[in-house]
Amino acid sequence: MAKQYKNYVNGEWKTSENSITIYAPANGEELGSVPAMSQAEVDEVYAAAKAALPAWRALSYAERAAYLHKAADILERDAEKIGQVLSKEISKGLKSAIGEVVRTAEIIHYAAEEGLRLEGEVLEGGAFDAGSKKKIAVVRREPVGLVLAISPFNYPVNLAGSKIAPALIAGDVVAFKPPTQGSISGLLLVEAFVEAGIPAGVLNSITGRGSVIGDYIVEHKAVDFINFTGSTPVGENIGRLAAMRPVMLELGGKDAAIVLEDADLDLTAKNIVAGAFDYSGQRCTAIKRVLVMDSVADELVEKVTALVGNITVGMPEESASVTPLIDTKAADFVQGLIDDAVEQGATAKTELKREGNLIYPAVFDHVTTDMRLAWEEPFGPVLPFIRVSSVEEAIKISNESEFGLQGAVFTQDYPRAFAIAEQLEVGTVHINNKTQRGTDNFPFLGVKGSGAGTQGVKYSIEAMTRVKSTVFDISDY
Repeated sequence: MAKQYKNYVNGEWKTSENSITIYAPANGEELGSVPAMSQAEVDEVYAAAKAALPAWRALSYAERAAYLHKAADILERDAEKIGQVLSKEISKGLKSAIGEVVRTAEIIHYAAEEGLRLEGEVLEGGAFDAGSKKKIAVVRREPVGLVLAISPFNYPVNLAGSKIAPALIAGDVVAFKPPTQGSISGLLLVEAFVEAGIPAGVLNSITGRGSVIGDYIVEHKAVDFINFTGSTPVGENIGRLAAMRPVMLELGGKDAAIVLEDADLDLTAKNIVAGAFDYSGQRCTAIKRVLVMDSVADELVEKVTALVGNITVGMPEESASVTPLIDTKAADFVQGLIDDAVEQGATAKTELKREGNLIYPAVFDHVTTDMRLAWEEPFGPVLPFIRVSSVEEAIKISNESEFGLQGAVFTQDYPRAFAIAEQLEVGTVHINNKTQRGTDNFPFLGVKGSGAGTQGVKYSIEAMTRVKSTVFDISDY
């Protein structure tokens, strides 16, 4: 019988009256079940978190950091075990799944250290009028309170840890909602913190059906900050429900690689293939279209197509790069984009093949801006080439997207690359490299429909704290 997993609430592992069965996307294997919480049980989570807040925030940064370091050590110890579950649950190559757990441990370690470096400041008056010269302001950062952390299916451990650890080191308490498909992996992350001795109520988990608790967990007045990664439509709804409360939203993308005439095409092709097809393209930072100068398009398309032929396609346990997509709905959506491109005359450079939820890597040349594939985010292994005649045209097409997460520019002319980067309406531009989340001390953000707020460990800590200024007058001594 498959294992029945439990939620961690106020220091106890608890079941619910109802449950959700989790199956492996690749082969339908039953992996276990997780509780389907009711709204009343959510109330219990939030009450426990609020009650735990005063004691947790009263700890020193060093005391809080000790818990984080210990949890990270446990993740490193159990990386292979957790990675095996993660690989099955979200159909991710085993090697990449284990790597996700290890990277999460590294993020937690780093967050603990970064918290120790958090600083305030002392300001002197007198800058605006002589009468204020005796005033001193002591400016400190304090926790926002209860953080609701919601992670996505594609990185259910990594993008949970990158939310939870900065919140905890800042002195916040956390209610963690993993994705339904990825919830077992998320609960294994919680287990590491529990084994590390995290005090009751400081970190709690929530699993359940969106139709029952989806909006409820967000609009609940106990929540002080919402940190979400997922689709743009869901993020927009969260923004509306949050009202005046601060949010951090990491949403969709349609990241473009702009390729100029002088680009190193071998380097470019290598980065485009890795950027487009790793984990079946199920990444917000995946390269999702190539805007290539017409004069080098033929050569680049052939180089990319040749490399795509070497991509490993198969099952997660084989550590394949392209594996079955997360569910049939996702595969059907990608298939719809492929069918539309074919019907409208795009040139398929690879064999268009599908086996259930497994879609083989697809490359299309001569994609035009009246095709869905030019604008919609596939979240699957399909890459369109759009030929352009000028840099200005490439920038225009990139900026016309509803998304603004990342972009890439391939050229050997660095001043020109920086000039293009300045004009792109995205959060991050990579020069001669694939789009990617990058190192976790860098800022990570999107504009337009790609999100709100800035992540990266230091930036996340700052976001999940608020500034408080205490002002007093000095004497005439």
